Parts: sequence; C-alpha cells; structure tokens
Amino acid sequence: MTSKSVAAETVESEFLAVRRHEDGVAELVLDRPKAMNAVSTGMARAIGDACARLAADDSVRVVVLSSAVDRAFCVGADLKERNAMSDAELVRQRPTTRGAYGGVLELPMPTIAAVHGFALGGGFELALACDVIVADETAVVGLPEVSVGVIPGGGGTQLLPRRVGAARAAELVFTARRVEAPEALELGLVDSVVAAGTDREQALALAARMAANSPVGLRAAKRALRLGHGMDLAAGLEIEDAAWRTVAFSGDRAEGVAAFNEKRKPQWPGV
Repeated sequence: MTSKSVAAETVESEFLAVRRHEDGVAELVLDRPKAMNAVSTGMARAIGDACARLAADDSVRVVVLSSAVDRAFCVGADLKERNAMSDAELVRQRPTTRGAYGGVLELPMPTIAAVHGFALGGGFELALACDVIVADETAVVGLPEVSVGVIPGGGGTQLLPRRVGAARAAELVFTARRVEAPEALELGLVDSVVAAGTDREQALALAARMAANSPVGLRAAKRALRLGHGMDLAAGLEIEDAAWRTVAFSGDRAEGVAAFNEKRKPQWPGV
C-alpha cells in the first residue's frame, strides 16, 4: 500500500492493537504471538471491548481485522485454557466468547479480514464475521471443531452456509478438513487470494477504496445487505427501502449530489 498504510494512531493492549489510518480506516490487529492468536478469555474480552468502541465511533468508516503473528491469522479457541476449565467455568465464559465473535459481526461499518497462515475454528469464524475476506497464498482455513468433540460456536454453522451453501458447509464442518488458499477461493470461503505476505496491504488498500465513499451510505448499505439476506424478495425490498430512507435526506446525500454536479471529490459530513 501507499504511505496511507502508516497508522496515524495506535492503541495497544495485551492481546491486540487498534490502529487508526487516514480517511476513516481502523485496523484491529490480533497480537498474541506465543499462542498464535488462540482466543483465550482475556483475548475474547479485549476483542469484544475493542469492537464496542469502534462501533460507537462515527469517524470509523471501514474496519480491517488483521494479525501481527507471522504464521497465523488465528488458530481458534485456546484449548489449553479450555482444558483446565470446569463445566461451570466454561458456561460462565460463554457470554465473553460470544461477545468477541458477535462484536465483529455486529460492527455497523464494512469489515475486511486480512488472513494469512492458519485461520481455523474460531479464527476462521472471526474472518467469516467480516464482510470480505482477503487471504494470501499461505492461508489455510477450516472449521475442525467436530474433531475435538464440539461444534463451531462462534457463528460458523450459520455464517458458512450463507457463504457457500448448505451442502458445501455441511461437508466442510462434518469432515473438519482444512482448506488451502486456492481451493478456499474456488469454494467461496475467501473472496480473493493475494501474494504471500500482502494480505494486510491489500486489505488496507481495499478498505481505503471503500472509505472514500459516504460513511452514511456504507452503514446503510451494510444494514440492508445483512438484514435482508435470507428474507423473501418482498421483505428484503422493504428492508432496502427503510435503509434508503435513512440516507435519502442526509447531509452525505446532499454533498454527494453536489460534488457530482460540480465535478469534485466529496467532503462527506458523515450525517
């Protein structure tokens, strides 16, 4: 990417960092290198909290979910931690875990996952919670939970069929198999495959292209896409109409039309 890939502001915690780039792009960077970003209770809480802050920030137009770990995007749940938990502790942990995956899924702005290396189990579910997945040639994805006696519990049983269809999702979940980047692209598990080591760069470039558009329009379009998916056409069109009404009389719409007529770049008010 260009110089815009340099973060204007970085807020770091024990398990992740939030980097602010130019033009309203925020990057949520998973950073638990010793565990290859395995999602512990603490890391899940950090993800959920970071997503809540990003969701409430109207200056954020697009979010990129990336990894600072060389060999992995995220290898899923922290099974070492889970193995030491009692049944009661596991039940108490569940809302925190759901908060992490739900936090990514419910971000109101477009989201892009930048995936390299292993993205397995809960790691792939974090990527599936994003709107677009950019993977590099080293990516290996999959939902292997049934091989350790559980099921995908971070949204995988619901999000994967929406990407690849019910039968394909069933085959992938029931076999627990890992899928390398070329086949993942062919099956629709990821949306693009880029050169090794360039997933973050390409995801940030894509985010910058998205962020050049109306922030009000981006959020309304995402809301219509998400809420309308799976509904019958008539109901979906009503969802779209409701979203249209939220932007039709906005400052962004007025600025967009004016900029088009005046042949200049829009200066979005974001309202």
